[in-house]
Amino acid sequence: MDDLFESIKPKPAPADAPATAPLAVRMRPRCMAEVVGHRHILAEGCLLPRLVQANNFGSLMFYGPPGCGKTTLAEVIARETKSRFVKINAVLSNVAELRDELKMARYLKGERTILFIDEIHRFNKAQQDLLLPDVEDGNVRLIGATTHNPGFYINAPLLSRSHLFKLEPLSADDVVLVLRRALSDETRGLGAFKIKAGGEILKSLAQICDGDMRRALNALETIVLGIGGGKEMTAKDVEVFAQERRIRYDADEDEHYDTISAFIKSVRGSDPDAAMYWLAKMLEGGEDPRFIARRLVILASEDVGLADSRGLLVANAAFDACERVGLPECELNLAHATIFLACSPKSNSATLALAEARAQVRKNLQSVPVYLRDSHTKLNRALGQGEGYIYSHDCPEHISGQEYLEKPLSIYKPKLFGSEKQIAERLAAYKNLKKNIQKRSKK
Repeated sequence: MDDLFESIKPKPAPADAPATAPLAVRMRPRCMAEVVGHRHILAEGCLLPRLVQANNFGSLMFYGPPGCGKTTLAEVIARETKSRFVKINAVLSNVAELRDELKMARYLKGERTILFIDEIHRFNKAQQDLLLPDVEDGNVRLIGATTHNPGFYINAPLLSRSHLFKLEPLSADDVVLVLRRALSDETRGLGAFKIKAGGEILKSLAQICDGDMRRALNALETIVLGIGGGKEMTAKDVEVFAQERRIRYDADEDEHYDTISAFIKSVRGSDPDAAMYWLAKMLEGGEDPRFIARRLVILASEDVGLADSRGLLVANAAFDACERVGLPECELNLAHATIFLACSPKSNSATLALAEARAQVRKNLQSVPVYLRDSHTKLNRALGQGEGYIYSHDCPEHISGQEYLEKPLSIYKPKLFGSEKQIAERLAAYKNLKKNIQKRSKK
């Protein structure tokens, strides 16, 4: 067994990428000082730099969108700590490979192996559990990278043994800084092409890449190779690239949930402009229109409610159109419903009333008064059920004055907005009528 291990050379920290590698790979930072952005976790005094400098950390979990630098940070940490670096992609790996790497890490424990697992959320529970013994014993220092919320996809025991760091999309200014570095670097970058590019041109390229550094660098390389050396990059060059661009929108990942959240909150906040922007982003990203329509149906009762009950009809009609008409025409129906609901008066009284009713039921479950019970059968009538019930339509203004709970409760509290203001006035009138009827019946 020892002979087998001796034939395998230890893996050092990553070396510089070959000249044939994509620009995004060649331009990866080689030390912490070259990393841009992420000041919330990398600024002086923050936890991560202190852990790396002291070379005293266990497992780390990097959570963030594509192209924000998760792999870069893992490689930089391996360089800074002079650790043995093993990189595994959870999509391509299997249990056998993982077992082999863990066995090697135990054999080379003195070299302090960093095991970097990209897309660790793709590992199933059994694969994640396989890591636990070696993580606990310190045979490997795990660095996991994921675009998915770790709370949903990473096993609790593994997550509890890791420092979690959330990475945000890089700002346009940060991306521009690296693009300039790539254009001037003759060793790893595109400096040999002698391309000139103004600040606004680079910023426009950065903005269309949505904070994804990998995409921005690969876009820059594509544009430079397309226009040739010794020239100046123009707005038209960026525009041609942008026509082929697809926005970042992962239908089953955080972008999906974050965008629908922004959409719903914009409609609730009566901002049709923002609501339409997020709607367009979802449609451009390939979101299922029925998913959007379902959320509008919920919102129509949850947030517009009785302030304008037409909202539920419009939302249901939009959902029906998505089922019957389909894309692309049903996008117009979604736009119609979105603007109608965003511009409608808002009331969450139905939501609050349901919550209050549930709370009252859990707190004190009342019996149905005898006069309100079903009296359709001879036995029920013999038991006195329904006796004393007053038919509301036989009463002036259809108000009988009877109570419909053993102990009356105040659950529904109408808001004074839109159509619900009229409901509030009507209920106040009913309440006065009921009060007067009850007074007369006591005389």
